[in-house]
Amino acid sequence: MATGKKAKPSYINAIMGVALVLFLLGVLGWLLINGRALSRAFREDLEVNVDFHDNVSDESINKMKAVLDKQPFVLTSRIITKDEAIKMENQVEGGNMVDFLGYNPLFASISLKLHEEYVNRDSLSKLKQFILQSNVVRDVTWPNIVVDQMNSNLRRIGIILGSISVLLLIIVIFLIDNTVRLAMFSNRFLIKTMQMVGATRSFITRPFDVRAFVNGLTSGIAAVIGLWIIISFADNQLPVLTLLSDPLLLALLMIGMVVLGIFISMVSTHRSVIKYLKMHVDDLY
Repeated sequence: MATGKKAKPSYINAIMGVALVLFLLGVLGWLLINGRALSRAFREDLEVNVDFHDNVSDESINKMKAVLDKQPFVLTSRIITKDEAIKMENQVEGGNMVDFLGYNPLFASISLKLHEEYVNRDSLSKLKQFILQSNVVRDVTWPNIVVDQMNSNLRRIGIILGSISVLLLIIVIFLIDNTVRLAMFSNRFLIKTMQMVGATRSFITRPFDVRAFVNGLTSGIAAVIGLWIIISFADNQLPVLTLLSDPLLLALLMIGMVVLGIFISMVSTHRSVIKYLKMHVDDLY
């Protein structure tokens, strides 16, 4: 009985320790998910302009828009008439270009927003070649420097966060394994006593494996609750985060936290029990 009473605080400490480590991993996972969503938002906000020749009719422009809307690379498209283009330019320049020049020098165009996988130098070049096959199109333009810098910076950030995630995952596995093994240390005499009175290995390991499953599940749920509180608080403080959230990825992250807690707890517990079963009684002291 004394052994069992001593074991309970160890289990509680192990559950709290594992939950804290899983919570830290979950926070990093959440940051990665938001970073991924932010990267997608940046790429899909880039505008590609399809400029038309000056004498192109509205009917031809509408037909071109219909063709582009069917392409897999187009996310959204909108027509910008010559009048709309000059109004936008006047707002930027703070003057009236038509009054100054005596005519409207701008062209009607279609502004495209693309799916994120197409926002790179190679895809944009192929897209331009495809669109320029039409004889009504004058040019296809986009901010080259912005695309190159954005992709370079996002790639660098992704590598850094990915490296941190892998390192933290290794640390998490190591810490959980050691936390569980320390909790099992207080049960070493109970394990050995059960073996000495004739209990089989499966009979001895089964209750500890069940306990490990419950502890891992409890730790995972506690970590998920903590992460959910942090996410809710962040969403209340920064409502824009709700636009970046991906419910499916968040659900997978939380499920992964629980599964990881259960798996490592069970593996570490089972290994510890087997180790103590193989040890000589004198080595337990």
